[in-house]
Amino acid sequence: MSANPFRWLADNGDAVLRAARNEVGRSVVVPERRAFLRRTLTLGGLSLLSGCALVDEESVENALTRISRFNDKAQGWLFDPQQLAPTYPDSLIARPFPFNAFYGENEIPVVDEEGFRLEVSGLVADRRAWTLAELRRLPQREQVTRHICVEGWSAIGKWGGVPFADFLRRIGADLSARYVGFKCADDYYTSIDMASAMHPQTLLALSCDGRTLEPRYGFPLKLRIPTKLGYKNPKHIQAIFVTNTYPGGYWEDQGYNWFGGS
Repeated sequence: MSANPFRWLADNGDAVLRAARNEVGRSVVVPERRAFLRRTLTLGGLSLLSGCALVDEESVENALTRISRFNDKAQGWLFDPQQLAPTYPDSLIARPFPFNAFYGENEIPVVDEEGFRLEVSGLVADRRAWTLAELRRLPQREQVTRHICVEGWSAIGKWGGVPFADFLRRIGADLSARYVGFKCADDYYTSIDMASAMHPQTLLALSCDGRTLEPRYGFPLKLRIPTKLGYKNPKHIQAIFVTNTYPGGYWEDQGYNWFGGS
């Protein structure tokens, strides 16, 4: 394979796509992500890209990790930090907006509004904690954008909150750092790249459809980032940290693509 993976893909992309389409056609009855990827890695082009023999469980895991990391780099290279996601009129808002989480609605965490403090740490100048009242006093913005779930469904919602880029500047975040991570009241955690964090449509959302964020949508605070898939939009955020150390994520640590662009 060429030392330049982008050049290799440009030269061999058609052949890889043909093989992948054939593989998808044979595998639709077994939709599990890892089983599909295991079969996909046996394709000639993708086996070359993985750079290892797929002879046992460990080699498959290593190949999956290398493919995922390559995808992350490619998506980051292609990402335009000024390209806006589509916006929509209020008439297209899904009401009610669908609930989605890795647990049932009867397990939604209860967060005390008065006691809530947003913790800030890592490569930032101002590490003080923020109350909800303080966050609500910051300049707010609304957007009507589409939430796209990795499971194949989507819905349009209206979100209001603090532009995340403004918040990062306000706390003196090191904007040259690589990652921004999130820890949540429902034990969820994830992280995003700094370019996506600074995107003009990335919000620290405090409202949904003009009303205070309901618990099912992430009260007291959620990240709304329409340039990424749903699992990169954490809910019930309790802590934000800026770092140069790869933080992973709940689903990402189980094999999902880290960049998660939509």
